[in-house]
Amino acid sequence: MKEIPPLSKEAGADPAEKQRILQARARALAQEPEKGAEPGNYLEVLEFSLAYERYALETSLVREVCPLKELTPLPCTPPFILGIISVRGQILSVIDLKRFFNLPEKGLSDLDKVIILRRGRLEVGLLADAVAGVRAIPWAEVQAPLPTLEGLSPDYLQGVTREALIILDAEKILTDPRLIVHEEVELQTK
Repeated sequence: MKEIPPLSKEAGADPAEKQRILQARARALAQEPEKGAEPGNYLEVLEFSLAYERYALETSLVREVCPLKELTPLPCTPPFILGIISVRGQILSVIDLKRFFNLPEKGLSDLDKVIILRRGRLEVGLLADAVAGVRAIPWAEVQAPLPTLEGLSPDYLQGVTREALIILDAEKILTDPRLIVHEEVELQTK
């Protein structure tokens, strides 16, 4: 599979350059899979941006991606839990991975997306600055995670590609004990 060129901030200033990049993306995504390529040798991921870096999650746990709308904050939760949203009547918690991993803050914008992960009966939303799309990465290109990645524990990483795409381990995120909140508010009576 051909590499999909990123749409940089600089391209936003030049419509012709932006159009060239979008056409190159379309051509790369339209390519037929390589003949003889074994499906087990590839990792299918959802690529997204977070705090000016590129990340990916294995698609087997991704249910869907939706825009962030009508976020309701929740009291007595850790700072990385932004609140809850309703997706077609289902209430989901939204986790800010920037706070979860202590990454630089970018702030909320119109581009924020929620990546909904499902593992068994557990469903949770992860906040992303933007979603680039789904792609297949050959396992041979996935390198062991570097212990020097800022804010990220190697426990939450599957690996890093040569093009600096950080592949997160969604299983480890979903099973993190910090996601279970056991805090009660004391009510004062007069």
